[in-house]
Amino acid sequence: MSGLPGPAGSVRPVVIAHRGASGYRPEHTLASYRLGVALGADVIEPDLVSTADGVLVARHENEIGATTDVSHHPEFAGRRATKCVDGREVTGWFTEDFTLQELKTLRAVERIPRARPGNTAYDGWYEVPTLDEILELAELAGAQHGRPIGVMPELKSSTYFRERDLPLEEPLLRTVREWGLDSVGSGFAVQSFEVANLQRLAAESRLPLVQLVEVRGAPYDRVRAGNTLTYPEMVTAAGLARVAEYADVLGAPKDVLVPRRPDGRLGQPSSVTADAHAAGLAVFVWTLRRENVFLPLDLRSGPLDADAGDVRSELEVFLRLGVDGIFTDHPDVVAGALTPLPVTSPVP
Repeated sequence: MSGLPGPAGSVRPVVIAHRGASGYRPEHTLASYRLGVALGADVIEPDLVSTADGVLVARHENEIGATTDVSHHPEFAGRRATKCVDGREVTGWFTEDFTLQELKTLRAVERIPRARPGNTAYDGWYEVPTLDEILELAELAGAQHGRPIGVMPELKSSTYFRERDLPLEEPLLRTVREWGLDSVGSGFAVQSFEVANLQRLAAESRLPLVQLVEVRGAPYDRVRAGNTLTYPEMVTAAGLARVAEYADVLGAPKDVLVPRRPDGRLGQPSSVTADAHAAGLAVFVWTLRRENVFLPLDLRSGPLDADAGDVRSELEVFLRLGVDGIFTDHPDVVAGALTPLPVTSPVP
């Protein structure tokens, strides 16, 4: 927990560039991460999946039809497939069917063009980055800006990849140790919606760990891991005490911490933030975005999804609640609204 703001708020919340500054550039590109740092983020957040040759790369998920130009590459047309990923049937192109060399021939595209039409101007500009490239960027950006830049990857579909002999945890640990980041205060932490992988990392490393939860449902590895808790059960006082046995941070969606009313307007805060703090967990909220489509009904500026709404008012709600970290696609909006207090370490 070293370096994290506590419930008393003596240090400002950590600003986490969610997939980089993904409100301004296609997500999970070096350009997006670099811009996130320039706009004030303390931490950059890549989602990690595996290539066919076991290299960790940053994509929102292993299906890359929506985030790259792979569909425009006739040489890869035959690799389109339908697979069951985390219990869902998905059709498209998958990172585990490409070597790193092949993936490097693709270019990133905007995943949600309706909400972010301006980002489509950058379609085709950027490669798919590796974890090593992201760590190098963070080191260089930290030197350039004169402050530590953390890296907090999310392991995507861990069970799925392990069942295909492409585990994410082993190459992650090798890379982290090669970079000398396997320690509290190193600026590196790991997130997951699953449980067994975090428990394994807790036993095998000193990495700070972030248990992600959803509003409903359960971890995909719930049965395999012997974990009987659903996500709603994990955010009860008893459930949070169990999470605190292996994790350092609760990563919760906005609606778990401040549910919306039935009419879509912002409701009253739940007790989850206070209960997590009482269990010894920091609380990171995801994800603050300025576009209307992502905001409560009463904070929208109008009917157009892509127009900017009143995200500053939403931010104030979570600041008053005492969250310790804020995932955002628009780091400038969040960083610009915070009191310029120091962050002694960008992650636990």
